[in-house]
Amino acid sequence: MKQIESLEDVKSIQLTDESKRLFSASHEEIYAGLTTDIYFIRTLDILREMKLDDSIVTAEIFARKKGILVGLNEVYEILKGKDIEVWAIEEGSEFVEKETLLRIRGKYSEFAIFESVILGCLASPSGWATAAREVKEACGDSSFTIFGTRHLHPAVSPVMERAAIIGGASGASNVLAAKKMGMEPMGTLPHAAFLIAGDTVELAKTYDRLMPPEHKRIVLIDTFKDEVEETLRVAKALGKNLFAIRLDTPSERGGVSPELVNEVRQHLDLNGYTWVKIFVSGGLYPEKIRLLRAAGADAFGVGSYISGAPAIDMTMDIKEVNDKPISKRGRLPGMVSNDKLKKLI
Repeated sequence: MKQIESLEDVKSIQLTDESKRLFSASHEEIYAGLTTDIYFIRTLDILREMKLDDSIVTAEIFARKKGILVGLNEVYEILKGKDIEVWAIEEGSEFVEKETLLRIRGKYSEFAIFESVILGCLASPSGWATAAREVKEACGDSSFTIFGTRHLHPAVSPVMERAAIIGGASGASNVLAAKKMGMEPMGTLPHAAFLIAGDTVELAKTYDRLMPPEHKRIVLIDTFKDEVEETLRVAKALGKNLFAIRLDTPSERGGVSPELVNEVRQHLDLNGYTWVKIFVSGGLYPEKIRLLRAAGADAFGVGSYISGAPAIDMTMDIKEVNDKPISKRGRLPGMVSNDKLKKLI
């Protein structure tokens, strides 16, 4: 697919019925610039008429607040092969407000239409990774798995779960996200399985029989009965094969509380099931994770706190034109130095 460069190119775009079936952009459409804002195309037409489109510029990207930078891999893939130079801080590293995160130098025509694309590749993933880092800090030595796929459009859910892993998640439930990170997807079983089976223990025994020995068996125990009662039934049925029980009590029943976690832990220990861990999920956020961890929870499944995290507002400024420092009002002209920048392209 040819990269668009002018308003005439935009007018000539003809989408097939096949390409209209889903509204998400394909890789080819992103590479061709079809996900840009139209005003960048209009800008190029005007600058081309003025013979200024090939002006050598230096552009810098900074963020409005601190966070964890994620998205550089995609920025690299979009910009590689173009006649420009790019510097950036390392992916996964922390940054502060107004810090220079990425610098591009070259002909403006080489990257103009990708400004909003690049910012988008960085803004949302950095927001997700930053939220994941907050969760990881709350977990301490405990682990958490990202369960946020259901909250996002499927075209971007792998991007979110990758960002969460970079931010601190130990695993991803999204199959594609895990595979792209060189990992195996992690997860337990949904309530649907137990509702269809009609009995937690019967399903748990079948689950145990089908899974390979190395698989960590985690059984959801809040579908039908009291959590303590169901925990002990499952622990008796699976014995040493049971790695953990999962608490996901809905808000209509009070949710998962520190008191519930402590009660389950006490009954497991009193009945000799000291090896069984407690995995908790359901509307978790850092403050609640700290309380549940103190009560005895061992691991967590976190979704909406990460998937719903706001994007970190990123801005790209032209800082030099033909080697002359420049800026719009309110900003300082010239490059803003950052020793953390490393050559990317």
